[in-house]
Amino acid sequence: MELPNEMTFEQAIARLEEIVELLDGGELPLNESLKLFEEGVGLARECTKQLTEAQGKLETLVKKQDGSVCADDLQV
Repeated sequence: MELPNEMTFEQAIARLEEIVELLDGGELPLNESLKLFEEGVGLARECTKQLTEAQGKLETLVKKQDGSVCADDLQV
């Protein structure tokens, strides 16, 4: 199994979607469900981290000449 920080954002999202589908099925044993939930939390944290980093880069790119950031351009 790849660690979350070795995955691309897209890979992490795809794996997170798989985990949600498996957990939604409700047919897994408790121990397996807990392991998948823990993996999902790690993936969600990694995705949040990558999005935060991307937002920081965007803010740097859209700074105005006076140094202010045009935050309206960053809404996703």
